[in-house]
Amino acid sequence: MSTAAILLADGFETVEAFGPVDVLTRAGAEVIRVSCMEQPTVFSAQGIPTVCDVKLTEIELSDVDCLIVPGGMGGVDNLRETPGVKDELKRRVQANELLCVICAAPMLLAELGLLEGRNVTCYPGCDIDFPAGVRPSKNGVYKDQNLISASGPAYGLAFGVEIAKALVGEQAAQDVAQGMLIS
Repeated sequence: MSTAAILLADGFETVEAFGPVDVLTRAGAEVIRVSCMEQPTVFSAQGIPTVCDVKLTEIELSDVDCLIVPGGMGGVDNLRETPGVKDELKRRVQANELLCVICAAPMLLAELGLLEGRNVTCYPGCDIDFPAGVRPSKNGVYKDQNLISASGPAYGLAFGVEIAKALVGEQAAQDVAQGMLIS
């Protein structure tokens, strides 16, 4: 079974986290919700509590097939300060392992200098540290090698479908998209 871990910190964007979690679960992947806070319960930007499966200190992220990082400025700010997160993002990009970022989360990759020559989107205005020519002119969902990125909350389900294609295969992703009426 394919595995994905999603990093959750207080202030994460609800739809950007649970859209992909829902799609991937329906597609047959195991999704591990990882608290990057001191406690297992994490609160979204909208104040919705989520009890995570593990804390960051209890999982080896290099053992999962895919890492998902939702946006939400508060969540991204908390991830930025979480020991080990930046190292894992850098390791994953350099090892060509599947990494999926949405909304404000691509800012972390830009800050680490990992976007040169890539095609990566983000929430409008979050591309201040992006190298020239990296962000496409249209919002949406983009795949560039091992990086999947999406512009924001409206793309949460489509982001999940694109991740499912890469993680469990085209047919499983399309079956889920059709069943969920995602066009």
